[in-house]
Amino acid sequence: MNGSGIPVGERKIGSQHQPFIIAEMSGNHNQSLERALQIVEAAAKAGAHALKIQTYTADTMTINFDQGEFFIDDPSSLWKGKSLYDLYQEAYTPWEWHKPIFDRCRELGMIGFSTPFDSTSVDFLESLNVPLYKIASFENIDIPLIRKVARTGKPMIISTGMATLAELDEAVRVAREEGCKDLVLLKCTSTYPATPDNSNILTIPHLKQLFDVEVGLSDHTMGVGVAVASVALGATVIEKHFTLRRADGGVDSAFSLEPEEFHSLVVETERAWQGLGKVTYGPSEKEKNSMVFRRSLYITEDMKAGDKLTPQNLRAIRPGYGLPPKFYEILMGKKVSRDIPKGTPARWDMFEEEEG
Repeated sequence: MNGSGIPVGERKIGSQHQPFIIAEMSGNHNQSLERALQIVEAAAKAGAHALKIQTYTADTMTINFDQGEFFIDDPSSLWKGKSLYDLYQEAYTPWEWHKPIFDRCRELGMIGFSTPFDSTSVDFLESLNVPLYKIASFENIDIPLIRKVARTGKPMIISTGMATLAELDEAVRVAREEGCKDLVLLKCTSTYPATPDNSNILTIPHLKQLFDVEVGLSDHTMGVGVAVASVALGATVIEKHFTLRRADGGVDSAFSLEPEEFHSLVVETERAWQGLGKVTYGPSEKEKNSMVFRRSLYITEDMKAGDKLTPQNLRAIRPGYGLPPKFYEILMGKKVSRDIPKGTPARWDMFEEEEG
């Protein structure tokens, strides 16, 4: 793994850099190029570092057949009542839209890229010179596709949804054998939407250690809490579905963030990353000015030479210019060697020496 980070356009992916935040458009364009470009602009304004689309057609995904397993009848599915072909026909991004979408991304300082789903889509994306690729969870067992993408030599992101360790090991090994030097694995729960209690983001540091790659999260939960928490566990990439308004509908709108929510994701994940810092103890440079507000021992009543210290005239209070409170019991009952006014910080030289 490249210790200084994976270069992607003008940015780098890695622990020394702000989390790389990807806005996933998917089918939320609702078959309107104008809306697609509005999504690009809104994602850039929200602070996304990259925008991802998907490159396929219904015919490259499945066959035009609505019987048996080609028809979605799962009552819990957002897409119940549709054939796979009809779903992909509705969700796909026309290939002639790719260039204007990527061009707009570049104009706005974002990285535009895509998830290819077959060999022809990789060839097409190469003709547009995309800077990196994503392999979706459902394709992480498609070894020929992984080989094809890896041979481009571009950075590669693989979602891990549903994959066993053996399947992930095979995918990573093949990608590396075919020349992929810059690889990112995204922890992913392939339910739509996903729930926090089914996210299992403790897997993130395990993935990092096991495969020695950058890791991140492809997050289908609502809100930003799971994504922010993942940064504390080492995630350097966060991918979230993005739409202008969930109320507008669309195949993925139900689990997509709106612009203000996405901006919160960018801000809070950066704060989480900044908060990681390093293992450190003792006052930081910024804390040193606060040291004076610690508690310390003070004379709290006017005292005459020879008076004994009592709980009434010696107290642990703020500020912190006196002796530490740990000496309170040792000092109790000692006599002062001179007159001491109220509000004087306790010092060793103001007490009489013990005899004998």
